[in-house]
Amino acid sequence: MLTPREAARAILADIAPLATERLLLEDVLDRVLAEDVTSPLDLPPWDNSAMDGYAVRSADMAPGVELAIVESVPAGRFPTRSLGPGQCTRIFTGAPLPEGADGVIRQEDTTQLGADRVRIVNVRDTGRNVRFRGEDIRRNSVVLRRGSALGPAQIGVLASVAHGAVTVHRRPRVAFLGSGDEIADLDETDAILAGKKIASSNSYTLAANLRRDGAEPVNLGIAHDDPDDLRARLAGAAGADLLVTTAGVSVGEHDHVRAVFEQMGGQMTFWRIRMRPGAPVGFGRLGAVPWIGLPGNPVSAMVTFELFVRPVLRRMLGHTGLFRRPVRVKVAERISLGPPLRHYLRAVVTEQRGERLARLTGPQGSGILTSMVLANALLIVPEDHKTVDVGEELEAIMLDETEHVEEVPY
Repeated sequence: MLTPREAARAILADIAPLATERLLLEDVLDRVLAEDVTSPLDLPPWDNSAMDGYAVRSADMAPGVELAIVESVPAGRFPTRSLGPGQCTRIFTGAPLPEGADGVIRQEDTTQLGADRVRIVNVRDTGRNVRFRGEDIRRNSVVLRRGSALGPAQIGVLASVAHGAVTVHRRPRVAFLGSGDEIADLDETDAILAGKKIASSNSYTLAANLRRDGAEPVNLGIAHDDPDDLRARLAGAAGADLLVTTAGVSVGEHDHVRAVFEQMGGQMTFWRIRMRPGAPVGFGRLGAVPWIGLPGNPVSAMVTFELFVRPVLRRMLGHTGLFRRPVRVKVAERISLGPPLRHYLRAVVTEQRGERLARLTGPQGSGILTSMVLANALLIVPEDHKTVDVGEELEAIMLDETEHVEEVPY
């Protein structure tokens, strides 16, 4: 069996960013740039006022000085007169500064003396309240690099430099299915409530995770424990960018995924990993489509999605950072472990007096899906640990971590 790190590397060695498409700005939230974007202009394009007030010359400033108002310039208009000694311009936020001005006195530090004169009461803003041309962005500078994730701020920057459409990597289309006669979709509610079937929670958590991580889910349904039904459903993955299955890759007599996969010409790279939960993870290709087979237990499916599927989606989307950056935590309770495997325990990490403390969510069975509801982290326990003592430092993957790293950290 491979280690989790070896498995992640093997999977990603076979994955490349998807082809690109050009989209309008309103359609690129959470996409990844496939090009450098260079600004065609300075931003701001001219020196402008950061306040409503009066554009003045520093040489004229003294408490109580009276100045002649030569014109009024609102935002959206340009000054027509430069300033000479003893003169000022009534100006509003965003309006260009007139020639000769080097600061703006805010209006609350002045007293209006009539339509064309003003007294400067406070000179604290002498030489201030000016946004200078190009102080944010310089013409011909690269404002966003290829590989940048496009959030609201990035989209705003693109709009500010009049870049109305950008080239981004296409969203991956991910076909997914569950398998097993014992599971049912929610259209069989009566059977589920009667205890004759188990609700296919994996179908819903998987679809939700795929959407959250930028993919377009394609639901192939639930395959019966029947090779022909499974074969027909797997055929529906043709044309997808990735195929994800849950259950059926273990060694039970009803686990048909591996056999059918190989009968259909699929090439399997591996099918087990030295970890808990989630040892029965498979990877290969079905024709041109990469395949990742996840375990059927709900917690195992979610943990292995985080460790192996999510990085694939990020690579396909064009991200360079694929894995959540791990953090150091101090364990706040004694933990006893089973077999010598690398464990990923559901935990709650809190910060107390500058330290991150980790406690388990409770029982760690791979069918206890509520452990994922309670968890904000996966505590990583190396395979050489039979126990973890109170106060021991380990690494954890914070499930809401936004910083990512390129190399597999687990």
